Amino acid sequence: MLCANFGEWPSDDATMMICLPDEAAHVAFGEALGRALAGRGVVHLEGELGAGKTTLARGVLHAHGHRGAVKSPTYTLVEPYRLAGLQVNHFDLYRLGDPEELEFIGARELFGADALNLIEWPSRGAGWLPTPDLVVSLSVAGLGRQAYLEAQTAYGEAVIERLSAPSSTKDTR
Repeated sequence: MLCANFGEWPSDDATMMICLPDEAAHVAFGEALGRALAGRGVVHLEGELGAGKTTLARGVLHAHGHRGAVKSPTYTLVEPYRLAGLQVNHFDLYRLGDPEELEFIGARELFGADALNLIEWPSRGAGWLPTPDLVVSLSVAGLGRQAYLEAQTAYGEAVIERLSAPSSTKDTR
């Protein structure tokens, strides 16, 4: 289903859909998602090239104080960020030849309970990656984007619940 009207659509405990009319709304939603994640979890970012995975990651990083450029780590596979005492790892597995390559770069050490891991192109790491707390599927919808969130764990459900709360779009810092 494509976005007919922009804004948030009804959600349940395990899913949520939101329409993002422009880049500013996309980044703002990423910031709200970042606050709801509270600096931990595993999030799979799915979507075709140009769907906005890196733009969403930029918003999540902004929520934790990062103000610099955010580029997709296509060639390095992972870009670690240490922000306000939090560890955020941004993965882009688009060029991953084999999921075992993640072992060789020491990625297993990055998946601790005290880290937030954002993973673009997670299907390339299938069988090696941990179960995500949340899967965010992005698609182009007119001039904007549509985001469909699906919780895979109880923590993912709690994140969707926080996002669904009326105050989740406001900056609480």
